Parts: sequence; structure tokens; C-alpha cells
Amino acid sequence: MAEVDFRVFRDLSYGLYIVTSRDGEKINGQIVNTVIQVTSDPPRVAVIINKKNLTHEFIMSSKVFAAMVLDENVSMAFLGPFGFRSGRDINKFEKAAFKKGDTGSPIVMENTLSTIEANVIDNIDLGTHTIFVGDVVNSEVLKEGSPLTYKHYHEHLKGKTPPNAPSFKG
Repeated sequence: MAEVDFRVFRDLSYGLYIVTSRDGEKINGQIVNTVIQVTSDPPRVAVIINKKNLTHEFIMSSKVFAAMVLDENVSMAFLGPFGFRSGRDINKFEKAAFKKGDTGSPIVMENTLSTIEANVIDNIDLGTHTIFVGDVVNSEVLKEGSPLTYKHYHEHLKGKTPPNAPSFKG
């Protein structure tokens, strides 16, 4: 069998998003590169989250999540806490403007083009990660702009890929 050339995965088109959830009154969120629409009738989306992440624990517990489509003009200073720090160690929302969504998940208001909230209807165990599939219960366009892509993040913001990302290959 041929060996996998992991460079090919850089050619796949990804966005960068913030996915949030809650556990009671506790909230958390993280950067992900996998939020996809899976059906339109009914409207359903899926997110993929590493099992080591606090957000994973919160989604498993509450069965809800929200996803924010980020503006490509976002700064690395804004992304840093959501992408490279654990909610076990810091309050990621200390400096981020947000509101409580219909699901109770935090909706990040700054650097966000649009939001989707979902109730989890299924999850698929992938070993290190879980795919959470959810029925969309609310969505909102906050402003017009260009969505942040993984390519833009790497080429223009000079961002790195954290080890817990599904696309990480050391």
C-alpha cells in the first residue's frame, strides 16, 4: 500500500470557526476547522471535536453547541485563547463579547459573520475525535464579510495548527 502524503490535506478547503457549548452555567469554546452542513431539510450541521478538549465534555453533557463563522479580518490575538489555550486554565470569554444563545451556548459577537445553534441528535466516535450532528435551532447573520479559511490563517496570519486539531500532522 502506498504511503500517505499528508501535504495533500492542505489542499482541502477548510474554514476556521469557533464552536461553543455549556455545562450548566459553565461555558467554553474553541477553534475548529470542521463545521459542515449535512442536510437542508431538516437543517442539520456537524462539528468534529477532539475528545481531550473541554468543549467536547460540555457538548457530551449538554447535547448543544453553537458555531460561529469567523471574519477573515480577525486578529491572532483574538484567536489565540480559543485555539491555543484550554478552558480548564483560562476564561476564554473574559475579553470576548458574547451573548447567551437559545441553547444556552455562548454566541461570540465580535469577529463573527454568522452563527448557528444546534441540539445534538447523534454522535460518531472516531477514536481521538467525535462527530456531533445537530438539528439547527437558531441561526443569524451578524454582518457581511469574507469567512476565515484555513489557507488565509496559515498564509496571511501565519497561524499554526494545534496538536488536537484533526488536521495536525507533526
